[in-house]
Amino acid sequence: AMGNWLVNHWFSAAVLVAWLGINIFLFTYYFLFFDRDPRYFYTRAILGSALAWARASAKCLNFNSMLILLPVCRNLLSFLRGTCSCCRRTLRKQLDHNLTFHRLVAYALALLTAVHTIAHLFNLERYNHSQQADDGSLPSVLSKMHLQGIKWLNPIHSNQTTVEYVAFTTIPGLTGVIITLVLILMVTSSTEFIRRNYFEVFWYTHHLFIIYFAGLVIHGIAGLVRGQTEDSMEEVHPYRCARYLTQKEDACWHDCCKDPEFGSIPAESWKWVLAPVLLYIFERILRIWRARQEVVVTKVVMHPARVLELQMQKRGFRMEVGQYIFVNCPAISLLEWHPFTLTSAPEEDFFSIHIRAAGDWTERLIDTFQQQKPRIEVDGPFGTASEDVFQYEVAMLVGAGIGVTPFASILKSIWYKFQQADQTLKTKKIYFYWLCRDTGAFAWFNDLLASLEQKMAESGKADFLTYRLFLTGWNTSIANNVALHFDTAMDTVTGLRHKTIFGRPMWNTEFAAVAAAHPRSVVGVFLCGPGALAKSLQKCCHQHSSLDPRKVQFYFNKENF
Repeated sequence: AMGNWLVNHWFSAAVLVAWLGINIFLFTYYFLFFDRDPRYFYTRAILGSALAWARASAKCLNFNSMLILLPVCRNLLSFLRGTCSCCRRTLRKQLDHNLTFHRLVAYALALLTAVHTIAHLFNLERYNHSQQADDGSLPSVLSKMHLQGIKWLNPIHSNQTTVEYVAFTTIPGLTGVIITLVLILMVTSSTEFIRRNYFEVFWYTHHLFIIYFAGLVIHGIAGLVRGQTEDSMEEVHPYRCARYLTQKEDACWHDCCKDPEFGSIPAESWKWVLAPVLLYIFERILRIWRARQEVVVTKVVMHPARVLELQMQKRGFRMEVGQYIFVNCPAISLLEWHPFTLTSAPEEDFFSIHIRAAGDWTERLIDTFQQQKPRIEVDGPFGTASEDVFQYEVAMLVGAGIGVTPFASILKSIWYKFQQADQTLKTKKIYFYWLCRDTGAFAWFNDLLASLEQKMAESGKADFLTYRLFLTGWNTSIANNVALHFDTAMDTVTGLRHKTIFGRPMWNTEFAAVAAAHPRSVVGVFLCGPGALAKSLQKCCHQHSSLDPRKVQFYFNKENF
């Protein structure tokens, strides 16, 4: 199973190993550098190993701050996906893991911030202690150098200073506190629970990233951590001259008479983050420009179970199956953009989305459309895994609840391809599974399946599509209705020829049946649904893929927003 995972996710695994490797290398290299380099001999005399901990974590923080914006440049990812259309599908598919990588980098930032902050708290305590000491020790002597002008090494020049005072009055202290608070807010507000139930909280706190990057760039400007200058090193090298600092005599008879001189470590965070920030600014400008293009809502349909269908037109809009768009309604909120999968086919002269009432914004949008037709802004389309569906001989499509939306697009497109006798259609067989809690949610999809059934039957391709509808939440009135109409040709729940199955699918049985029916095929498994279901399907893909590469292979794809 592990081997199969690596075949499917080799690019993700390579990115992960490279990312971990670079982090470990940066941390180790700079830890050893600041722990051993003679330029920081005197700095270490005051601070000890906390200097190395602070500087090594700072390098890794810069590296990860450089990466954090790249996975959310969705136009860039869309462009990459388009340019590598000739690459293997496994490579294109990996670009869907962008948000997983974004979260991984964010957790690394949180961990490194903790290390960096704790190390600097130790540093401030030691700086303060050395400034107040009068015992003639090396840290004490070094801390008094500020009395001789610009030679200072210890940034604390007063005996009345506290660690808290430095943290809230110096540029590094204050920016450090601010960006740490911003990071805590962003990480805590981006949990699955808050994203699903209070999207607005997640959306607005995530825009604090502007303060994070501004603070990060300013943070190192004051240069409080200092080292010995190159010229001073040549004149009074610490290995030769450090011992004379603590035993000064009036008459100088050796070549270490001069005091060492110190300079700041130049601020360099801006060098790390400049390119990604410029790229992200370009991304945002592109989004604004795309969103400003006029969108005409041609049709509004209110389906049962509070599902709103919007059919729209926009000049120059070209889509592929299973892509998604971001939608903004200025009448509700100027800043909020929400992702929706397209339910129309590329062959249609409009593009459509189905919006389920789930949260404040969608509730308000549905209410607004029931009274008037507000202005809508659209950014996209953006590509995800479902685009690849026609590349597989056999496709297993699994949609849970409203997660059926990308497959609405696919099934419609297949219907049009059949109508036009398209020769590019590689797909020979489709298995479609829809898991749903209540019958109301099936209503808007019925017409599509019914017309598709009819079309397939007319063209003699009735066996091209096998679909199963699983009703996971059902009550006694449905059960009685089913018992009464058990012998009818049409299904009592959906009015379709294929019966609705009550309960959850037995995935092992389904996969075994597909593997038996297609012993030499490559099967694409596409899911739009919850994480727990993804784990089950991924496990089945591993278990039912043959070790022989010439025999049946299952490849797993998941929609990512």
